[in-house]
Amino acid sequence: MDTPDSEFISAYRGSFTSMMRWPDLDAFWEVLKQHADDNWYIYAVGEAAPAATVSKEKLLDFIREIDALLHQEHEEEYCGIVYADNKTEPRFIKIYDPNNLGVSCGFSDNPPLPGWIISRLQPVELETALNPPNNRRRWWNRLFHPASA
Repeated sequence: MDTPDSEFISAYRGSFTSMMRWPDLDAFWEVLKQHADDNWYIYAVGEAAPAATVSKEKLLDFIREIDALLHQEHEEEYCGIVYADNKTEPRFIKIYDPNNLGVSCGFSDNPPLPGWIISRLQPVELETALNPPNNRRRWWNRLFHPASA
């Protein structure tokens, strides 16, 4: 029987599809908004894994904020840094940090970890070789811990 840890890791290692173009990402956000409820975890990789899901409102805030950040900082004509296990019925989404991409597509013996994960499964802390830059922590704290920002 899968433990929550192994279930999350299995899902993390599963098959994912990229939102290659910006219109694909825009359409995906609309799908995710339709699935928005209080049963999603949002995990900033490098921070402590969350023990509780976020509210629907916090998920919608995160979608708006991460979309703005990706558009602002990923200065490419294509997106290609958001991956979902399923584009129409998502349960696990990986979002790569535009400032820490390394080799996020293709093959690598040491691919970078995503910057953020949105999941129906409770996250476990992933081993990290790279900690997120302090500006990402400030962004994360401003969004989820406004009193400490």
